[in-house]
Amino acid sequence: MRPRLDSLTIAAVTVAIIAVSSSGALIAYAAAPALAIAFWRNALAVGVLAPVTLTRRRGELLGLREGRAWRWSVLAGVALAAHFATWVPSVKMTTVATATALVATQPIWAGLIALGQGRRLGRWTWLGIGTAVAGAAIATGADFTRGGTAVAGDLLAVAGGLLAAVYTALGEKARERTTTTTYTTVCYSVCALVLLAVCLLFGVGLTGFDDQTWLAIIALTAGAQLLGHSMFNYALHKISATTISVLILLEVPGAALLGWAWLDQVPPAAAWPGIALLTGGVALVILDARRPAALPTPDPVDVDLPVPGKR
Repeated sequence: MRPRLDSLTIAAVTVAIIAVSSSGALIAYAAAPALAIAFWRNALAVGVLAPVTLTRRRGELLGLREGRAWRWSVLAGVALAAHFATWVPSVKMTTVATATALVATQPIWAGLIALGQGRRLGRWTWLGIGTAVAGAAIATGADFTRGGTAVAGDLLAVAGGLLAAVYTALGEKARERTTTTTYTTVCYSVCALVLLAVCLLFGVGLTGFDDQTWLAIIALTAGAQLLGHSMFNYALHKISATTISVLILLEVPGAALLGWAWLDQVPPAAAWPGIALLTGGVALVILDARRPAALPTPDPVDVDLPVPGKR
């Protein structure tokens, strides 16, 4: 049974949702290759986190290899790299709102992963997942009729949702045995190294961007990565990976509004009833998640986060 939610965890999730909502618009705005953006947001985040981990969590970092936390953290980093390698390019190939909506299939995959781990999800959780994902699809599903790169972008976004669910599930395992700061340092470091290798292999340029692009990458690092992904990782010690995956759906309306304000991508009329369905589905999952869950209580307690230290 997970510990009761406290105000700090609720605040962390709220900040995370707001922060990741900016991700799609910033990626679309940045005049840089998608994989380069993904690499830099992780590399810069490690630059912030590593000094904190090496000075305040050195013993924990060195002790990771003695247990399974090291394996889970490394695998999570690989999964995160694969997620970025699929989802970030999708934002360049389709609209911000649609890419965000289709990556929001993450809760379905997270629910299936939970079943594979032997967990039983309540009927209200499944109903909420279905309702929320259907709402996201209704809100921004029109790109399936556009053909060309939009369809390829849609498929990449769905793959990104699957990989995001794998990343979150692995992070939940790691967070049972390590603090957020140490876990995110290892995870983001592995992710950055994998993406760097991919960029070098395919000749993706990593430098030479204009000032506006660098500002967008820095904003992505500070927002979606350090105040987004890391806050969700922080919350994994009290909220299941499945519920986190559903809560992330709340970035869909935020991303649509930012895409409208920043990029003049006006949400279609169908977006608003879809967003209403999405919100109702999230509410069902949250209400069902308040029931006791058969999950172990993690060992460590963070003192560094959610303030970074720290999508």
